[in-house]
Amino acid sequence: MSVWGRGMRKPVVAANWKMNGSLELCECFTRKLARPEFADVWIFPSALHLASLTDYFRDSDIATGAQNVWCEPEGAYTGEISAMMVKTLGARFALVGHSERRAMFGDSDAVVAKKFSKIAEAGLVPVLCVGETLEERESGLAFEAVHRQLNAVEDVWECQDYSHEVIAYEPVWAIGTGKAATAEIAQEMQARIRDHIDRKGSGKSDELRILYGGSVKASNASELIAQNDIDGFLVGGASLDVDEFNQICEAVKS
Repeated sequence: MSVWGRGMRKPVVAANWKMNGSLELCECFTRKLARPEFADVWIFPSALHLASLTDYFRDSDIATGAQNVWCEPEGAYTGEISAMMVKTLGARFALVGHSERRAMFGDSDAVVAKKFSKIAEAGLVPVLCVGETLEERESGLAFEAVHRQLNAVEDVWECQDYSHEVIAYEPVWAIGTGKAATAEIAQEMQARIRDHIDRKGSGKSDELRILYGGSVKASNASELIAQNDIDGFLVGGASLDVDEFNQICEAVKS
């Protein structure tokens, strides 16, 4: 067992600012963001602020990523950005399949899979978000929903090796609601995701980092990170407060 307590899976704390943020918030993070050695810290700001934060943190251990990319390398897609544009900036990651993209912007499983492939082809690390709706959970279909989303990517992805990618489990019913999944619910699903990777032969599951996202706060981070298959967090609203975000980073240390 390594110092991380989970094989070689170093914990991650990632900030998803969504359609929030300002130059003032960027400046606040550059001054006050913790630089823990025991965890990887990633920031996903708006596309408008990605370049400046990427440039500021270029020579540090803090990494940046895009919240979304389009599934073509270039072309007449007004308002979109490509994975290669993000790569050229010096960012390292891109979110794909976030529940808000699926629900509000119509990103189907097929579109998510295509975006995932383009992100990987550009040399970025995809952070694949999967999760079930409240209706799917109450109907006993939570596991089936997540497996379907994983299968969609695996059906079109030539590499099919998640070992160096990242998956974020985010129960849709806990996104922005203030209602986090219990540690037991999150652990059960994340263990099932790891088992899926084993059964499909799509990577070394013991190397795959699986994050939890869904109303993560400093107050519940310690209980969640204590679970064997939770390797860190994709933090939404709480990531807009650098002091609380730093507390979440500190909770991961335990």
